[in-house]
Order: sequence, then C-alpha cells, then structure tokens
Amino acid sequence: MSDPHVRAGAQTERDPADAHDRRTVVSGVLFGCGIAASIIDLFIFHLALQWHHFYDLSTTRVALTADGFFHAIGWFVTVWGLFLLADVRRRTDVDWRRWAAAVVAGIGLFQLLDGVLDHKVLRIHQIRYGVDLLPYDVTWIGSAVLLLLVGLMMLRRTRPRVTRR
Repeated sequence: MSDPHVRAGAQTERDPADAHDRRTVVSGVLFGCGIAASIIDLFIFHLALQWHHFYDLSTTRVALTADGFFHAIGWFVTVWGLFLLADVRRRTDVDWRRWAAAVVAGIGLFQLLDGVLDHKVLRIHQIRYGVDLLPYDVTWIGSAVLLLLVGLMMLRRTRPRVTRR
C-alpha cells in the first residue's frame, strides 16, 4: 500500500551523499561570504585603506558602529560555515576541491551583492570617495563576477557523479 501523501515517482528516501554534498557547498559559500565581508571588505577597505565604512550616510560614530555590526555578522557567517564543514567532516570525507569551489563562489557572490546592492542601489557607501568611481566600480563588480563565474565553473566540474540504481 502506498502513502497518499507521496507524489508518484517522488523519492521517499533522501540520498545521504546528496545531503552531504549540499552541506559541503553551503558551508563553502557561507565561509566565502564571511571571508569576503570580514577580511577583504572590512580589514582591507574599512580599516587598512580607510576608504569607506559599511554605512557612510551619517556621522563617523554611526559609521564605526555599523562597521562593528558588519564585522560581527561577517564573522558569524564565517563560523557558521565552519560549523557546517565540521558536521560534514564528522559524517563523511570532505571533497576539498568542491568546498574550495564553493568558497570562491561565495567570495564572488558577496562582493557582487555588495558592489551592486550596497554601492549602486542602496548607496549606503561607495568604494572610495573623492575619485572617479567608474574604474573602481568596474574593478569591484568585474572581479566579483569573475570570481563567481570561476567558482560556479569549479562547482560544475567537481559535481559528484550520479549513480543509477
């Protein structure tokens, strides 16, 4: 007797390998986003170069407070990705090439969202002030697209082979 709640042809059991692969990819994307936020954007552009803050539409005090929250969220996402990775490692072997591909895609994804959404749509900050923005925007968004595409190509090449039963 069949279960009336299960669609015809739908799998009733999930393949654990698929679940592990999904968790590996999500872990890498989260880690990549966190690294892009906390190291590339915050440490380099906010702190070292002091080109901008996360929120530049108010006082310096508000901008630094926003940077603090941005920093905390960036590291939370990084650690979340590492916890997922630890869970995958506990359950099975990690495909490190696949995880690295997801990290590259995550870095590109974060930089693209930041460059388009924060810089251009919301305008909460620019890459740098007092300069012609076009070369900076082209470099920022172009490198983000390139990293995202390279990460996606790497993910496609490292996709697990499907075995037919």
